[in-house]
Amino acid sequence: MKRDWKALVVVAAGGSAALLVGAYIFQALGYAPCKLCWWQRYPHFAAVAIGLLALVARKQQLAWAGAFAALTTAGLGIYHTGVERGFWLGPSTCSSTGVEGVSADDLLNQIMNAPLIRCNEVAWSLFDLSMASWNAILSFALVLIWVKAARYRDLA
Repeated sequence: MKRDWKALVVVAAGGSAALLVGAYIFQALGYAPCKLCWWQRYPHFAAVAIGLLALVARKQQLAWAGAFAALTTAGLGIYHTGVERGFWLGPSTCSSTGVEGVSADDLLNQIMNAPLIRCNEVAWSLFDLSMASWNAILSFALVLIWVKAARYRDLA
């Protein structure tokens, strides 16, 4: 295997690892993740594992799986961004609208069963982009790196 191919895999898998570390740092700083935030982390864990496996097994084809994992989390980031911006509804277990037309018993049940973190509220943003938006942007960049690794030539 060429060093350049290995470097691409390390950068791609390392990028997912870095995004995970960043997510956990934000969590430690008090920005608790919502359900969609957690969903975005799972493909990053997969991408890190795929990268390690690709390097150990020396299997270039595994880079396509890494690209798919990165594309999955990017898609989830776009979905989450749309929920935050009100473009579409998110999962009913982590998004909320008003309480009109709800009986007191139903409201109490919602309160008692509701998660603490809402998916349709932006907890932090930079340049008017939420963490979900940044995850999508950076994950699309990782997709490109994974694809370059998958299509890499001269592995002799």
